[in-house]
Amino acid sequence: MKLIRKILLPFSLLYWLVTAIRNFLYDTDFFNSQQFNVPVIAIGNLSTGGTGKSPQTEYLIRLLKDNYRLATLSRGYKRKSEGYVLADANANAGILGDEPYQFYSKFPDINVAVDANRVNGIESLLQLNPSPEVIVLDDAYQHRKVKAGFYILLTAYGDIYADDYLLPAGNLREGRNGAKRADVIVVTKCPMNLTEAEQEKIKKKLRPKPEQKVYFTAIEYDAVVYGDNSEISTKEVKEKEKVLVAGIAKPKPFFDQLKNSSDVCLTYPDHHDFSAKDIDDILAVARDRIVVTTEKDYVRLKDKMPAGKLFYLPIKTSFITNGDDFNKAVLNYVGKSTANG
Repeated sequence: MKLIRKILLPFSLLYWLVTAIRNFLYDTDFFNSQQFNVPVIAIGNLSTGGTGKSPQTEYLIRLLKDNYRLATLSRGYKRKSEGYVLADANANAGILGDEPYQFYSKFPDINVAVDANRVNGIESLLQLNPSPEVIVLDDAYQHRKVKAGFYILLTAYGDIYADDYLLPAGNLREGRNGAKRADVIVVTKCPMNLTEAEQEKIKKKLRPKPEQKVYFTAIEYDAVVYGDNSEISTKEVKEKEKVLVAGIAKPKPFFDQLKNSSDVCLTYPDHHDFSAKDIDDILAVARDRIVVTTEKDYVRLKDKMPAGKLFYLPIKTSFITNGDDFNKAVLNYVGKSTANG
């Protein structure tokens, strides 16, 4: 692997040059970044996925939805629709993409929209009556045509951007210097028992600016897996013979949470569009056993599997320390903001 990285490094240098020039042109206002008269929060990362953007977005939804008219705007990765789409009763994962459809399914009282053109998406949301008071942009850290008022940069424990390389030698979408745009940095997927000494070690590697706060979160798994009309405790599920299915970037923690020695684990690419053959293959392996999947995969699988066969395990973000401080930073921005800048 080290040899492959060395071979690809010249291409990474070229990639760095292109992204650095692009960022310089935005930083110096040669390229225009549009601002809006509502609070806009952007969540994203420097790497190519697997940092926990969805649970972080859901954390913000729970934090804000009871006090503000809230909207989320995503690209809608791998959706089959085009342009701006606002989720409604006819929505599904094919129309919205799996993650936005998951947001809409769990939080039907907020506006969930998709648009690859974030400027057009925000403008369209603001034409709603009533219009949203806060907009959360999912996976928009590199989408610089919009200037958000508050940037949350995610990096995964054990795979932090300070230890990574630019594409194609590594997984970074832009240079580590891009972290300077963040208001806060969140290290995700940490072990719950992460010590303060280990946190300080990571902070030194990340080298945040003096005004940037660094937070540490873990993935908290639900105590229950859910099906279309039933639920089973995870303790009972662990003892069952089952098939575990995951089409996410880094499935190992999901498998480790539920599997026993008799289970079959099936792995698919991130955001995989399950075909009829895939379903037949899964059912052939499962036979009389239940199938348990991730929440993101469930929204793509639930209409393709027999009733009572499929279950999913929800997750959420949990702050190891200083969660109240993070909440205060977000709420202070939203409460004080009438225009982003």
